[in-house]
Amino acid sequence: MPSQCSRRRCPLGHHGQLKDARSEATGLCPTSSSPADSPGAHVSDTDEPLVSVVVATDRGGPFLAEALHSAVGQTYGRIEIVVVDDGASDPETIAAIVAREPRVRLVRQRNTGVSVARNAGVALTSGDLLVFLDDDDRWHPDRIRRQVDALLSNPDAVLSYCGMRSIDAHGSELVAADQFQVADAHEVLQRRTGIILPNIMIRRSAFVRVGGFHPAFRRAQDLDLVLKAALEGDFVFVPDTLVDYRTHSGNNTSRHRELVRSIDHVIRLHRWNALEKGRLDIVADHDISLRANARFTAWSSARAARRLAKSGHVLAALGELLWSVRAAPTAPFEWVRHRLPRWRTDTRQRR
Repeated sequence: MPSQCSRRRCPLGHHGQLKDARSEATGLCPTSSSPADSPGAHVSDTDEPLVSVVVATDRGGPFLAEALHSAVGQTYGRIEIVVVDDGASDPETIAAIVAREPRVRLVRQRNTGVSVARNAGVALTSGDLLVFLDDDDRWHPDRIRRQVDALLSNPDAVLSYCGMRSIDAHGSELVAADQFQVADAHEVLQRRTGIILPNIMIRRSAFVRVGGFHPAFRRAQDLDLVLKAALEGDFVFVPDTLVDYRTHSGNNTSRHRELVRSIDHVIRLHRWNALEKGRLDIVADHDISLRANARFTAWSSARAARRLAKSGHVLAALGELLWSVRAAPTAPFEWVRHRLPRWRTDTRQRR
């Protein structure tokens, strides 16, 4: 994926640098021992790169044990796993779940938000490659091995991503994986395919260069990271379905109003930054991404309205549709414009 964009760092302003993460997080202090020697490290005798797995959680939840088990059960040997308890109200439950996996290290901090918690987790690890596991997702046993091999085979790549499907609370497939290899950085910025935190592996060097996760973002912080990384180097795709992304009533992605606002905010910040630097080609990429978010606003609102209507909450359903019109007034037109070429293609094929 030879990038046609500048590989200069693309700052939005102040980022929570990794060196500051521990000072912002109560209870997370540098240790005298190497992270690779901690209980969270599973180290083999090969020269393969160490992979640091960071899990940030403020709830534990019913899926944490399965998530950790999928990380511990990886076929790749050189991994370290750190769980950051971000001020959970029931830390004993999290501690009990982690205790079942002796190779997982647990640290606790006051609640500072998921971005700071993940930065703190990274600061306490030492792997050259970083992966982030949500407390409700799960991995195929070969996930780490396949993505490490992809990065080793593509030394110019700063990030690898894999196929990812959506599952429900019971583990049944909702949406099959549909990711594909991006041609260049422009397609990343336009969000042509699903490259989000659950299915990426990023080099620590690139993560540090872009400043890690922005501490002010509690949602869409992975989008911010991916947009910054896109200007650092190539992205390489592993075409197998290796991640199960769980959708359920308790996760942040179900809060569609907050999510679409956060996505819009992040994209507009990056667009402004590109405009300030005179990168009109990148501005155009972000405009495409904003139109995609408008379509997502309409789709997510319509889905919520249908669910409310089926349960008898007609007024609430109408409220969802009105919110969609206010939040993204161009969304219906964008949806038609996006779908029209497909309709024309389908019509020709029927003939």
